[in-house]
Amino acid sequence: MFDFVRNNKRILQGVLLLLIIPSFVLVGVESYQNRGDSNNGVASVDGRSITQQEWDDAQRRQIDQARQQMGPQFDQKLFETPEAKREVLENLVAERAVNAEIARSHLTISDQALVSAIQSSTGFKKPDGSFDMDGYKAALAAQGMTPEMFDARMRRDMAIQQLAGSIQSTAFAPRSVASRISDINDQEREVQELLFPIANYLPQVKVTDDMVKAFYDKNANLFQIPEQVKAEYVVLDSAAVESQVSVTDAEVSKFYNDNPKRFVTPEQRTASHILITKAQGAKPAEEAAAKAKAEAVLAEVRKNPADFAAIAKTQSQDTDSAAQGGDLGAIDKGYPVKEIEETVYKLKDGEVSGIVASEFGFHIIKLTSVKPSVAKPLEAAKLEISDELKKSKLSKKYSELAESFNDIVYEQSDSLKPAADKLGLSIKTVEGLGRKANPALGAEPYNNEKFLAALFSNESIKNKRNTEAVEVAPATLIAGRVVEFKPAAKRPLAEVEAAIRQRVTQEEALRLARQAGEAKLAAAKASGDATGFGEVKSLSRTKEPTVNAAGALAVFKADVTKLPAYVGVDVPGVGYGVYRIGKVSQPAQVDTTRRTQEAQQIGGLVGQAELYNFVEAIKVKNKAKISATGAKPADQAQ
Repeated sequence: MFDFVRNNKRILQGVLLLLIIPSFVLVGVESYQNRGDSNNGVASVDGRSITQQEWDDAQRRQIDQARQQMGPQFDQKLFETPEAKREVLENLVAERAVNAEIARSHLTISDQALVSAIQSSTGFKKPDGSFDMDGYKAALAAQGMTPEMFDARMRRDMAIQQLAGSIQSTAFAPRSVASRISDINDQEREVQELLFPIANYLPQVKVTDDMVKAFYDKNANLFQIPEQVKAEYVVLDSAAVESQVSVTDAEVSKFYNDNPKRFVTPEQRTASHILITKAQGAKPAEEAAAKAKAEAVLAEVRKNPADFAAIAKTQSQDTDSAAQGGDLGAIDKGYPVKEIEETVYKLKDGEVSGIVASEFGFHIIKLTSVKPSVAKPLEAAKLEISDELKKSKLSKKYSELAESFNDIVYEQSDSLKPAADKLGLSIKTVEGLGRKANPALGAEPYNNEKFLAALFSNESIKNKRNTEAVEVAPATLIAGRVVEFKPAAKRPLAEVEAAIRQRVTQEEALRLARQAGEAKLAAAKASGDATGFGEVKSLSRTKEPTVNAAGALAVFKADVTKLPAYVGVDVPGVGYGVYRIGKVSQPAQVDTTRRTQEAQQIGGLVGQAELYNFVEAIKVKNKAKISATGAKPADQAQ
């Protein structure tokens, strides 16, 4: 089972990520379902297609998310391999299969649970702990979602989490298995080391010219100088366009006057409530009892209006808000519970409502504050408006110049000067560019795979034509022209002879050290004695090794059914090592805390494996099939 988890780690991680990934990252359920009816699908689940567009969109979202998370360490090439793209498609297939199973099983999330989950999200909390409705709406808008779309997505994610949790919670690892694995982890091996250092054999090595030549001929690829170009290039980006764009005070004033609502902070109301809950589908008698209790609490509030918070703490059955005296925070338009919103906007400051019924039960609501709407003056909004107008102009101007840039570098392809002159760009030169991007050059616009491919095309190299305009980043175009081309060549032997001689010397010395070490290993196995070996050291998988890492690894791989046991191994940078294992034992005292943690980790792995198996089973159940060329894994269900 553990081999399975290890060998399928990437797929398992992908499935788990699919099941827990935040709602904002993936496309909404409605979106991909509405687009999945194309006959030109790359996969299908439950008779519905996954389109090439959906696959492309998912890859793009994955890359965008990784770019945000990894920052300077982000490398897009890691996400553009066939394996990475296939994994994205497999995750889409798994997601569609899970959705189908949820629908078939009628798994639902109640409105009360949904509201509670949204309101308890730390991402939508103000500093005072209240729900930030403005932040909530802004976050949705940034993802192109409405509250209704997000509600549907949140319900789905919560259903998936419940489904995954129920499966993982039933998995367990037998205590004997966990104990056995911990025993192996704790096992101690007493070992003696005998090293045969390379340095001892260097004086015996005589490297001839023929040996150097043979190495040079046999390893020609080590001495290749790849083809390179010296190139001119021009870049059109937002920085080049910015100097050509300006915003006047008149334009700012006009925008301010044309969009009055934009600069008005709406009235904000805060409220508290006391909730007496009722179960969904409650019988009339149960509902009447809940309402009667609410009326009794309302009567108590009417007698002592100033004690509303204290009464809420003792009487309210909304556990989230009761501890804060019933505080609900700001109640903005679009509040998830419509009855609360409507009531709050009818009350006067400090006023307490009557009994308000909702699907959750019976509320008593108090309006705790009212902040009137405020209009931001022009002077305060000026910078914001100017920036927005400038961005809009920059975008429009860039589009105009980009079209001109494309046309000029193509139509006047014997020089970059016409494009540079007309658009106010500078021609720059770079040397030593190869066909592949060089990590040392970072995010320079010319260090881009697409641009380099265009630069090394036959048209560019042979005819010295301009490359096409290549988009190397958002709002960044580059065109180049080869000035000088250097074909691939092999370094002369005289240039690398010294390095080859040194390497051959090291390899020959290692061969002699290994030869001597293997002879000692054979003799020790035959005699069983410890002659020549060093002091006894104790090795454990849970502790830092007291011998070199290569030797420690070999010691733990060695067969110790018969002692003493011997093993030999190359020791990088040292020579050859022979190791004598004289004793295998368990520690006198075990670390019970660590063993408990290991048992939990093992149980978690079993749960993950069970979850993976479940997803694979429902993929088969829903006739999941990947049809995209090159995207089909060996074990894909048919």
